[in-house]
Amino acid sequence: MITMNRRNFITGLAATTVATRFASETKAALADSRPLGIQLYTLRNEMQEDFEGTLARVAELGFKEVEVFNLYGRTAKQVRAIHDRHGLVAPSTHTLIKPLKENLPALLDDCQTLGHRYLTVAFLMPNERKTLDDYRGHIETLQRASEECHKAGVQLAYHNHDFEFVPIDGQVPYDMLIANTTAEQLVLELDLYWISKAGHEPLAYLAKDPSRYPLVHVKDMAKSEAQEDTEVGSGVIDFKSIFASDAASGIQHLLVEQDTIKGDRWKSVETSLRGLRRAL
Repeated sequence: MITMNRRNFITGLAATTVATRFASETKAALADSRPLGIQLYTLRNEMQEDFEGTLARVAELGFKEVEVFNLYGRTAKQVRAIHDRHGLVAPSTHTLIKPLKENLPALLDDCQTLGHRYLTVAFLMPNERKTLDDYRGHIETLQRASEECHKAGVQLAYHNHDFEFVPIDGQVPYDMLIANTTAEQLVLELDLYWISKAGHEPLAYLAKDPSRYPLVHVKDMAKSEAQEDTEVGSGVIDFKSIFASDAASGIQHLLVEQDTIKGDRWKSVETSLRGLRRAL
C-alpha cells in the first residue's frame, strides 16, 4: 500500500499546479507568437477614403499583418513605407487569373518591394469557371506561374470561395486544383467561411496536408437561412476546435475578413478580432 504524507502531498500538488500553469502559459505564448492579420478588402471603403489613416488604426487595434488587395493608385514603394511606419507586415497579396497570365513580372516586382511571401489568386470570375476545361486551363496557368514565382522567392497560393466545391460533371474543382498541383507549386489560403457554407468541414481538408494551408481567412457564418458571413464568434463555426486541432498546425497567418458588413465597419472588425483571440 502506497502512503503519502502531508509534505509530499503538498509538494506534488504544487508541482502539478506549476506544470498546469506552464502548459497553459506555453499555449498562450504560442498563440501570441502567431501574428493576427486582416484582409484589407474588409475595410475597402475606409482605405479609399483615408489610406494611411486606416492602416494606422488597423495597427492601433493590434493587428500585426495585413493582406493587400489594392494599392489605390500608389506605388508599391509608397505603400511599403506606410506599412513600415505603422509596424505592419504584408505576407500576402491578392490577384486574379488574368493579371497572373498577362502581368506576372510586374506583380512579382511589387511582391518583392512589399515583402509579400505569397501571391494569392483571390477569385475566379463567373465566366472563368463554367467548365472543367476552364479549371484545367487555370491549373496550367498556375503551374507555369509558380515557376516564375519561385525564381522571385514568392509562393503562389489560391483562395477559395464556395463555388469551387460545386461538382461539374461529377468532379469537384477544388479537388482538381489540389490533385493537379504540388505543394511547391501551389499552397492554399483556406477561407473557413466559404468552405463551411459549401457544406464541407474545414478540418477534413486541413488534415489531408496541414503544411499546404499556411493562410486562413477567418470569418463566421451567421445562424440564418441565408448563412451570410458575420463577425468571428457571432455565428456557427467552431473556430476553437479548428485551431486546437493538429490538422491546423500548418497555419501561419490568421487573417480576419468580412465581405459584407451591416453597420459600423470598425466595430465589426473589433468584434472579429476579439472573437479570434478567444478562439486561440
